[in-house]
Amino acid sequence: MPPSKPGTIRIGISGWRYEPWRGTFYPPKLPQNQELSYASKLLTSIEINGTFYSLQRPSSFESWAAGTPDNFVFALKGPRFITHMRRLREAKIPLANFLASGVLLLGKKLGPILWQLPPNFQFDASRLEDFFAILPRDTAQAASLARRHDKRLKNRASTRAPSLQLMRHAIEVRHNSFATPEFIKLLRKHDIALVCADSVEWPRMMDLTSNFVYCRLHGSEELYASGYDKESLDQWATRVKDWASGSQPRDAECILEPSGSKRPRDVFLYFDNDKKVRAPADAQSLINRISTGER
Repeated sequence: MPPSKPGTIRIGISGWRYEPWRGTFYPPKLPQNQELSYASKLLTSIEINGTFYSLQRPSSFESWAAGTPDNFVFALKGPRFITHMRRLREAKIPLANFLASGVLLLGKKLGPILWQLPPNFQFDASRLEDFFAILPRDTAQAASLARRHDKRLKNRASTRAPSLQLMRHAIEVRHNSFATPEFIKLLRKHDIALVCADSVEWPRMMDLTSNFVYCRLHGSEELYASGYDKESLDQWATRVKDWASGSQPRDAECILEPSGSKRPRDVFLYFDNDKKVRAPADAQSLINRISTGER
C-alpha cells in the first residue's frame, strides 16, 4: 500500500496590521489597504484578530476573501464576548451573531475557528461540554444557527453559505488545570483541536485530539516579543513535518498517549510574536525550512 499523502501545512501570522511592520516587512509607502494582499502572497494563512474584539461586517469578509490568492486560508479568533465575558455560558445567540457577521462569506478560505480562553479560566468539563455541543460542524449547520442572530445584526447579517464544507474548531487554554487526561479525552470526544501554545507563561501541550494540528508561537523567551533562533525554527520544522506525515514528534509534550492509528494531519501554525517585528520573518523562515529543507 502506498504511503498516505501528507497533510497540508499552513504557516502564517496572527493579524497583519501593525505599524512596526511598515517599512520592514511591508515595503515603504505600501498603501495600508494592500497589506493583506502583500502578506498573503508570502505566507499561506493568516489568523484574523479583529473577530476576537468585535463583530465584523459582511463587506469585510468579502474584501478579505477577494484580496487573497485562491489557495489562501484564514483562521478566525472567536469573539472574546463568548470566551472572556460570557465565559462560554449561554453562548448560542452570541455564536449565532458571530456566524451571521459574514464568516461564511469566506467560502473555501474559511479555516479553523480558534477559541482562546482567558488565563483565569479553569478547567470545567461540564461547561466545555455544553459549549462544544453547540459548535457547528459544517457550513450548513453554521448557516442555520446564524439565522438565529438577534436584532443587533438585523440590517447587516449574512446567513447564507456559498458552499457546503466541514468546519474545524481549536481551543487555546492558559491555565494549568487543563493539563489533565479528562480534558484531552473531552477534546477527542468532540473532535476539537488542542492548540499547542509556545509561551513562557502558559502550559504547552502537544496532544493530538483532532484531524488537524493548530500551533501558536507567542515568543520563545519573552511573551509576544522574542523571536525564534535557527535551532528553534529547525525544531518546529521537524515537528510540523512529523504531524503532517502522521507521526508524533519525538519531543512532543503530551498528557495522554496518542489515540488510534497514525494518520496525516493538516497543520496550521501562526507566529504571534509581533512586538519586535519578528513574526513575519520567522514565518517566512519556517516556510523555507519546510518547503526546501533550508537550515
